[in-house]
Amino acid sequence: MSLNPASATDIARVLTVALPYIQRFIGKTMVIKYGGNAMVDQTLQQGFARDVVLMKLVGMNPVVVHGGGPQIGRLLERIGKESHFVEGMRVTDSETMDVVQMVLGGLVNKEIVSRINQQGGCAVGLTGKDGEMIHARKLQVTRSAPELKVPEIIDIGHVGEVESIDAAVLHMLVKDDFIPVIAPIGIGREDRQTYNINADLVAGKLAETLQAEKLMLLTNTPGLLDKQGELLTGLTAAEVDDLIADGTIHGGMLPKIRCALDAVRGGVRSAHIVDGRVEHACLLEIFTDEGVGTLIKGGI
Repeated sequence: MSLNPASATDIARVLTVALPYIQRFIGKTMVIKYGGNAMVDQTLQQGFARDVVLMKLVGMNPVVVHGGGPQIGRLLERIGKESHFVEGMRVTDSETMDVVQMVLGGLVNKEIVSRINQQGGCAVGLTGKDGEMIHARKLQVTRSAPELKVPEIIDIGHVGEVESIDAAVLHMLVKDDFIPVIAPIGIGREDRQTYNINADLVAGKLAETLQAEKLMLLTNTPGLLDKQGELLTGLTAAEVDDLIADGTIHGGMLPKIRCALDAVRGGVRSAHIVDGRVEHACLLEIFTDEGVGTLIKGGI
């Protein structure tokens, strides 16, 4: 069955629009934090896997970092263990850490790898403990309140932050045309403890280490909105600072935006807050002028 003229024109237009972006990004590294609705909706899962495979086939080097909070919560509930959160972070005792490793490093990681491979890619799953890629340190959480004379330090267990990243394993995989899929688990350099780390933070630090062309953070929102609810994009780091200062950026979006800011100030060319609820969001953000999220420019 042949295409009708209108359909043929539409397809040709899409391909010609994408061409200069493909040329520009050949050989470039794209670090993608995969989470939210894109990870649980089957249509979006398939679309994400195809996006990543296409990126690789046209010469880019996608590196995927994934979350898995809802999946961890469901398994904890099944074994009768209640989840507790402090400042939005899961309190992670030794038993919970075992579940985190099982879910992130096993179930979720291997499912993503399988989906990418089913679409014709060649993905390899690993955690930050493999090859001691991610060294972590215990995250110190403090709480301030009017009744407290000094901030209170709260122990939330095996929750860490990135101390350093050794990307040698990733360089080897990318050179051999594999697509790395990374679970955000690290190991303490001194205490040898296993730590659960926020996936946005791992993706941002990894993008810095790899000096990536782009950091893409998939979310369940359209992107960064102004006070009238309109989407903001094409922002410089200084403009984002102003939006934080005037309260436009607040609440749950702040940690993600700060992660993006750290990345562009650390040498990443651009960071993107991408609406992961849109099918093929990654391709639309990379291969079109408009995109489906907020672009934060580096180098300024």
